[in-house]
Parts: sequence; C-alpha cells; structure tokens
Amino acid sequence: MALGFKKLKESLTKTRQNIFGKIGNLIGGRKIDDDLLDEIEEILLKSDIGVAATEKTIETLREHAKSEKATDSDDVFRLLKKQLSEILTKNRTEVFSEKAAKPIVWMITGVNGTGKTTTVGKLAHYFKNNGKSVMIAACDTFRAAAVEQLGIWAERSGVTFVKAHSGADPASIAYDAANSAVAKEVDILLIDTAGRLHTKANLMKELEKIRRVTEKVIPPEQIFAKLIIDGTTGQNALSQVKVFTDAVGCDGLIVTKLDGTARGGIIVAIAEDLSVPVDFIGIGEQIEDIRPFNSEEYVEALFES
Repeated sequence: MALGFKKLKESLTKTRQNIFGKIGNLIGGRKIDDDLLDEIEEILLKSDIGVAATEKTIETLREHAKSEKATDSDDVFRLLKKQLSEILTKNRTEVFSEKAAKPIVWMITGVNGTGKTTTVGKLAHYFKNNGKSVMIAACDTFRAAAVEQLGIWAERSGVTFVKAHSGADPASIAYDAANSAVAKEVDILLIDTAGRLHTKANLMKELEKIRRVTEKVIPPEQIFAKLIIDGTTGQNALSQVKVFTDAVGCDGLIVTKLDGTARGGIIVAIAEDLSVPVDFIGIGEQIEDIRPFNSEEYVEALFES
C-alpha cells in the first residue's frame, strides 16, 4: 500500500503544486478575510475544480472564519481537505460486485486520444490479476493498429480476445463476443469501441447500436457504459460526460493521464456537477498503472507535501 500511495502521490505532483502549492504560498501567515478567500477562490476556479464545488468550498471557509473556528493556514487546509473528501465520496459505488450475475459487460467509450485502447488493456490486466476471467472485444474496426495493439495487451494479460477483419460492423463483433462470453461463463467482457468526437451524431448512434445488440444476449442490468476521460482535458470533460450519458448512459468514469497534468481537479468538478462516480484512474504508462479510485487516498495525495 505504501508503494502504491507513493506512486499516486508522485503522479499528482503537478495538480498538487497547481492548487495547494499556490494556496500555501498565498496564505503565509495572513488572516482569513474576504480578500484572501477571493484569491483562494480564483486559484480553485483556475484549477478546474469547477464553479459549484469552488463556491461550496469557499462558503464553508467563510462560515468557519466568521465563527473564528478557522484562523490560520492549517485550518484552511484542514477545511479544504474535509470539503473535497465529502464531494468525492458522495457518489461512491462498488466497482465490481461479487454477487452480480455474469458476465458483467463494460462498454468502454470516449473521444479520440483519451488512451482508451491502452486503458482497456490495463483493465484486463487488473481484473485478471484479481482473479476474474476476462474477455476483450475489439470493436474499434476503423483503426487496424488499435486492434493489433489490443491483441498484444490481451496476450500479455492472458485474456480471451475477440476481433474481426478491418471494417467489420462493430455491433456484430459485440454481439458475437457477448454470445461467447455467456458460453464461456467469463466474469467480465470489456468492449473497446472506436474513439469518436462527442459532437458527431452518427458515431454516437453506432454506440447505441452496439449496446442494443449486446442487450439481445446479456440483460441490460449487467451492461455498464464506462467513459474514458483524459485528465488533461479540464472543463471540456463535463460536456463529454453529458453527451455520452445521453447516448448510451454513463455508469462510471475512468480518468487517464493524471500523471502528466496539473488539471486533476476536474475529478472534483465531475463529482459535484454531474454526480457520476470515478471508478478507475490512470497514473502512468505501465500496464499496472491503473487503480480503482479511492477518494480518501486521492485527497491525501493532493495535500501531503
């Protein structure tokens, strides 16, 4: 656990410096008054924590300052930590229930460039290492390189891989994979879909079709739409979540590339504005650099210097 937390803390260095490093430099023995709160508010807004979460946090600080319960920098950080923890824990869900009927299907969706195919490979590795039988369906038929890459990930993880020729109908691959997953009694089927601009209606309809044909084989309550969000995206992530939710639903998020961004605060904005749980986070390029999102650890890593 100690090594795991160290890796998380290192990956969040840029975000920590961007938010709490700046706030720490700002406070420097000053009293908590309206001017200081305005400056803290500006830092939070520029750090992609979002308007709603920022307003809630500043109001909490203001209330405590007025009642003289918060008087110095330690109090400010304690209250910030408590507020962010409350926001991030309110949407907590069980990532994989042992009592759930099998197979569980995760439709992996997202815009181009989020690291979707790589994330599918990492998820397969994670679930396999945790005793689950896994199948990957390569439904990104537009990019032969994506199918090839996913096949390499599947081989490395020792999981079942289903693909078709380039240009095949993605829905037909999903349908075949769903039937195979049922027959082989696998625990989880990961369906990798093609990256798509969330503004393209025809591509979003393709996702709807993939879900529709999968539901012909596997009950809807066993199918979950998981959206990949690039951690460097910032506030644009909010509109992506909304559009994908309208098309095929959004049961949880996987936030990637947190190790290379100062914009990790977007996780807070998503939690407060959209009430969508974060299931996993990506914190590096290696196959093991994905982990279930733990809000307490995340907040601790942001605050620990």
